[in-house]
Amino acid sequence: MQVKLMAFSLFLFSFIATVYAEVPVFKLVIKDHLFFPSDFEIPANTKVKLLVHNQDASAEEFESYELNREKVIEGGRKVVIFIGPLPAGDYPFFGEFYPKTAQGVIRVK
Repeated sequence: MQVKLMAFSLFLFSFIATVYAEVPVFKLVIKDHLFFPSDFEIPANTKVKLLVHNQDASAEEFESYELNREKVIEGGRKVVIFIGPLPAGDYPFFGEFYPKTAQGVIRVK
């Protein structure tokens, strides 16, 4: 019984480690109410992790209707947003609190 439990635990651990190790990370910075980079590319049909760092003192909201994502990022904080897997195309996003300046596009290829 212990051998089966240990074998199952090792299998489960290796599966989880493989899944988390394969998720590409893309960094996005909010500074002066702008996104940097404002235009970047991610691979198609792949789940990715966006690490968003708000370097402004005030909060901003990452929002995208096409990605179905909405996340408030307090000033000086970092958040993780998972997106995908997505088909090829352009997916605009914006900052809801400063929509005239905080704009960008994720290009999926």
